[in-house]
Formats: sequence, C-alpha cells, structure tokens
Amino acid sequence: MPWLRELSRSIPLLAPGDARRPTAIALGSFDGLHQGHRRVIGAVTAPGIGVPTVVSFWPHPREVLHGETRLRLDLPEEKLGLLGPLGIEQLVLVPFDRALARLEPQAFVEQVLVGQLDARRVAVGENFRFGTGRQGDADDLRRLGAAQGVEVTVVPMLWDGAERVSSSRIRRALAAGELTEARRLLQRPYRFSGQVVQGRGLGRQLGWPTANLQVDGRKFLPQEGVYAALVQLQVDPRSPGGEGHGGGDGPWMAAVMNLGPQPTVDPAAPSAVEVHLLDRHLELVGRGLRVEPLALLRRQQRFDGLESLQAQIGRDADQARRLAAGVGVGEAPADEGGDSAQQQNS
Repeated sequence: MPWLRELSRSIPLLAPGDARRPTAIALGSFDGLHQGHRRVIGAVTAPGIGVPTVVSFWPHPREVLHGETRLRLDLPEEKLGLLGPLGIEQLVLVPFDRALARLEPQAFVEQVLVGQLDARRVAVGENFRFGTGRQGDADDLRRLGAAQGVEVTVVPMLWDGAERVSSSRIRRALAAGELTEARRLLQRPYRFSGQVVQGRGLGRQLGWPTANLQVDGRKFLPQEGVYAALVQLQVDPRSPGGEGHGGGDGPWMAAVMNLGPQPTVDPAAPSAVEVHLLDRHLELVGRGLRVEPLALLRRQQRFDGLESLQAQIGRDADQARRLAAGVGVGEAPADEGGDSAQQQNS
C-alpha cells in the first residue's frame, strides 16, 4: 500500500528569531495536515517568493485564553517528516501568550509577519481569524498585508459531501474507532509514537507478552478498544543515522494493540497503550515504537475468566495477521531468534 512507503524529509523546527528569511508563509494550526491544509501549503511553495514556511502558534490559543486541553492529531515533531515532502523548508512555532493575544490585527501583521518573519507571501484558509478577540478575518489580512507589500492568498474551504474537511471531523472518526474514514480524510495513515516502559508482566502470564507504550499526553488517541496494528521500531536519535524521521527506522511488523484499561486482569489499572508483536521475538524496553492502528477489532469487555480472555486474544491475533497481510506486512523472518517470553515487557 502507498502509505507504507515513508516519504520523510526532515525539516527544522524553529523559533521565529531563528527562521530563514524572507519567507512565504502558510499560516494556521494545520493539525492533521489533511487535504484542505495541503491546499493552503501549496500556495506558498512556488520558487523565488521566499523560504516556504509553515507558521503555527504553540501552545494552542484556546489553551492559553480559556484553559482548554487541546490534544493534537500531529505533535510538532511529527509534522517535520510530513511537511518536507510538501515543499516546506521550515516549521516555525510562534509562542502564544496573552501579550500576543492582545495585539491588534494591524500590529500582528507589522510585528510578527513582517517584523519577525519578513513575509513576502502569506496563505490562509478562508476561516482564518487573528488579532485580539479574533477581530481580524482573511479579508482584513489581505488588506493589511497589501499595505505592507505582502501578497495574501485566501484558500476556500474544502468540502466533502455536506461537511467540510476538518481536523474536528478527523477526531470524531478516530474517537469512533473509524480508522478507514480517518485515513480517507487525512489521505495518509494516522500514527502515534511512544517509548516502551517496564510493565508488571501481566500479559506474559497470559501467554501474550505486551510492550507498555508511554505516549505523549498531548497526542490525540483513538477510541479505547483492541486494534489490529502495525508497529515500527524507531532508531535511537543518538545513534548514527538516527537523526531522521522515518528513513532509518525498522520494517513494519504486525501487532495487536490494547488501548484502555484491563477490565478482566486488573479492572483498577489506569488506561494504557499495550502492543503485542505477532510472531516476533524482540527486546523492546527502552525502545521507541511508531504505531499505525489498522482497524478496531472490538470494544473492551470483561471476560468470565482468564481462559476466555486468552482464547479471545488468540482470535484477535489471527484477525490482525490477516489485516496486516492485506497491506503487505508478512510474518517474521524464520531466523530472527529470541525467546518469545522475553520479546516484550508485560
């Protein structure tokens, strides 16, 4: 499948003062980098205008102004490998605080876009708002930009059926466990990463050792349940060749993922992300994993005993193998070696 081929080309993540200038800026949150976002980005990648740049605010304005928690489809570090293939050369995060929130629209254009970033072209979606109290809209940006010699391109919203393509719509699909719909809207797979931490060995006692994955708490995760998934070992960034975002990582492997609590084994345990690599014998503690959920197999349920749970996990594993094979991920090499009881950590 096309999404199994990594297209990563690392770009830098910078503060405004470190950005290469002059710039051609795609301005917005771009959470999820869906096809509507890519149309805005495409408006600033023509050569000869300025350094093609995505500019976003961090943290999200609503976190600062209203105390809301805003989980992200893509964390800034994850965007670096996604923006490069689109022709973007740098991702600039503008620190958002109350002082910035108080800037009038004209002051924002003069001080941030022109003063800090030397913008020559700016592209936004037609629903873009800026300035204190969200006073400014896309038309205001076009007028204020023209007065500063900045060309502003306003890109119409992208509609899909009766509803526009949006990050909120993708979140709804993920929250319902609808991975196929999320992938269709993103036009790429949804993925997340984390580090394997030591667990209590409950999965090993059941004969299904799992890796406990510590995921950044700012990342949006799909509906709780049991998933067929693909898993990739990430290169240690401290090792030679580990500086990239995907190019030096390992092959994709079939897995079963449990996202949520453990209602049969330990009902009091908090929600967790656990993956069992199918037919693999690897030591994972301390390693970074990238996970691509393929399909929601079932919601979590409480079984009447461990034997019933073990039998269901076996059925889940068979289904996950079939789904992984359908996207070109096969069985482990026969000579991989290792002890299955030690391959994972829980």
